[in-house]
Amino acid sequence: MQETASLFLVPTPIGNLEDITLRGLRILKEVDTILAEDTRTSGILLKHYEITTKQHSYHAFNEHRTLDKLIERLKAGEKMALITDAGTPAISDPGFLLVRECLLHEIEVECLPGATAFIPALVKSGLPADRFTFEGFLPHKKGRQTKFKQLSEEDRTMIFYESPHRLLKTLQQFAEFFGEERNASVSRELTKLHEETINGSLADLIQHYSETKIKGEIVIVVEGKK
Repeated sequence: MQETASLFLVPTPIGNLEDITLRGLRILKEVDTILAEDTRTSGILLKHYEITTKQHSYHAFNEHRTLDKLIERLKAGEKMALITDAGTPAISDPGFLLVRECLLHEIEVECLPGATAFIPALVKSGLPADRFTFEGFLPHKKGRQTKFKQLSEEDRTMIFYESPHRLLKTLQQFAEFFGEERNASVSRELTKLHEETINGSLADLIQHYSETKIKGEIVIVVEGKK
């Protein structure tokens, strides 16, 4: 297949290194440059598949100041692939700014389908998946209470990313605003050796994680208001 785009968004595995498409591997080999969130992390994947394409660091702390130079290089004919540490670029990760700027300059962008954490977490939750809202990470301080109040009226299934040290506090706040009987699901370390999904009411989950040491990447799925 002839690839005509200049910028490719390539999803990378969220854990298991086998969870990358054949097309994704080919693109990473064919482009001139790979824009990587953390070159050390992506280096493990590239080494595993014997990909020697040069990497350029592109992350949340430098994306604004490097944007113009990258656009110039793309307009000059360079082909690039954007990857993050895990999952699909621009989903709670860098990527949005570069894509928007490419479109403004009529630079063709292609996003490959592939790994993302919230879809398997949603499916494994057993909660309705026909209508859902992906909320990503909740605000840590400013606007957090307001967000909970807004979401208390949401009737679609809700999906959140959370860090291990905030999980219990977040579940407790969900119970406070949504009611502890609300059904929910916590998926941890998806596709990795110690993958785990716990389903139950918010009260059940609070009790479980009050007694359990929490590690790994976490996705929370919460039932919408009935």
